[in-house]
Amino acid sequence: MERLVNRTNYLLVKKFLLFQREVKLISPDSAERYRFYLRHLLLWAMDTLLGKSQNIRPVFPAYVGEIVSPRGGIIAAETQKKIIETACQFFKWGKMHYPKEFREISAAWIALLQPVCQKQSLAPEEHVFVTEEEAILLATLPGEKGDLAHWRDRAAVARLFLTGERAGAFVSSPIEAIDFQELLVHQWPELGVKTKNGKRAITYLIHIPELLKVARSWDEFVRSQLAVNAPWYTPIKSHWGEQTLSLDNPGKNRSQALNRRLRLLFEQAGLPYKSAHKFRHGNAVYGLLHARTAADYKAVSMNLMHNDLQITDSIYAPMLSNDVRQRITNLTTQPINQPDDELLAMVNQLSNAELSKVIHIAAERLAA
Repeated sequence: MERLVNRTNYLLVKKFLLFQREVKLISPDSAERYRFYLRHLLLWAMDTLLGKSQNIRPVFPAYVGEIVSPRGGIIAAETQKKIIETACQFFKWGKMHYPKEFREISAAWIALLQPVCQKQSLAPEEHVFVTEEEAILLATLPGEKGDLAHWRDRAAVARLFLTGERAGAFVSSPIEAIDFQELLVHQWPELGVKTKNGKRAITYLIHIPELLKVARSWDEFVRSQLAVNAPWYTPIKSHWGEQTLSLDNPGKNRSQALNRRLRLLFEQAGLPYKSAHKFRHGNAVYGLLHARTAADYKAVSMNLMHNDLQITDSIYAPMLSNDVRQRITNLTTQPINQPDDELLAMVNQLSNAELSKVIHIAAERLAA
């Protein structure tokens, strides 16, 4: 790549990545993604100094909008967005640390670095996720006696929906990481759990009895057979038709193996296949549909290990479109301005003095 691009640009990108690692403390995986995104910036600029990027044509967003993926076709809109956002970070860093080299790059020019609007398909995008009903059907699917793999896979379905874990975190999670008494998961890298960007958090299980029963039964079994640092989604050996738990460490492609096993389970249930990640989507949608308050919504977002609510909203809000349609359709059946039972119960507990204060506050809010 050094022979194709301006060497000064290349060295600046290396310094930027070093700054991200040593000062911003991003993970090695994140640094590798940044490097991939900035590769496109280098190839766009070629022999032109990045400090003179405002003179390059086509402009960077237009260039990114024409990048072809290795599989053919234009790269995904989300990838385009990340490439441009990383370029913005780079230029802001450049102006701060190398003001002389980037003096011609204005803040207004950086602000114009936005993804090119994509033409919308006439058909609405289908947002796929595993529903609660599908998860229960898969988790309770009958199997042959002694089929440990089938039992394990049904338990995997239950746990994936209950926790919303990413597939990589789930397959690398040891037995000791999950606590069914407290309904929580220690998604801790020091336990060997491979979380996104090395994040560390305690997350919690949704209380769905049918799924908890299946996941707990497997949990009790593996705890009786293996050490607590063994993988919860343990490999299984088959010899002369008899299955036993394996003490071998899972392979690097464990997530792919999980999806292959899920495909078999979906086929047996007569359902269209959905990947392990769609269970995470299902967990999020379930949580958001049952959220009653802003605090509930925030709790769902934190349990997904998102940094803020905007991430949760941008990813999962489109999946709630059918629920929005039903709610709007049913508006005509709802009584006018009637508070719900929970609100009525709260108001009824207030004294006259407290009620007077509430009315005063509400009047000020409405007049604002």
